[in-house]
Amino acid sequence: MTTSSILGQFDLCADKGEFPDLDNGYYYPVDARIHLLGDSIRWAVVVELLGYSPRGGNLIDVMHCFGNCLTRGEPGFGDFLARVDNMEEIDPDGAEVYAGGVPAVVRGIALTVDADANTPLQDVFRLLAPTNRRLLLADETELRAGIPSDLPELMRLDEWNQPEDFWNVMPSGHETFQMIAEVLDTGDPTRYRPTLQANTHWSLWPDAGTL
Repeated sequence: MTTSSILGQFDLCADKGEFPDLDNGYYYPVDARIHLLGDSIRWAVVVELLGYSPRGGNLIDVMHCFGNCLTRGEPGFGDFLARVDNMEEIDPDGAEVYAGGVPAVVRGIALTVDADANTPLQDVFRLLAPTNRRLLLADETELRAGIPSDLPELMRLDEWNQPEDFWNVMPSGHETFQMIAEVLDTGDPTRYRPTLQANTHWSLWPDAGTL
């Protein structure tokens, strides 16, 4: 486990289009999170990109898993976790707008929707996210579905600086992922000292979801 080998895996996944992309045309961004886990010989990164997918017909937590100790699959895309249990009530006509007057049910819990009828669904889910992250983002079981259950968590990032695309800047050439690799290599979270402003808020990616 070295910084360069970790970055090498990131670059390989980016080259295959399997690295987290906040500008993804297939879903409207809602929230995001990175988990860094590791010990002296093992490392793993789990990135969550929560977004509304018109084609998937749901609010989906797209999991990306990387590491040298994955318990299933290859580095890149992991699970696609649909979050809203009652989409047939939220959007009964498939018009991608809120029907109005019904809660959003997540993990069996009814969440009040403070939005008018005909509000675009991405806006509805963005209203829910700030106060319901615990329900919408991964729980411990989902987080560790593809990594060892005993792997310690080193740090968690709820915001970071993300390149606009990975055509011109690979992960190995970007500050955020360089520092993430250093944290994993050393086991020292203080190696993460960003100088670039965080840009993962959905409002900063206006073209995402508009494919």
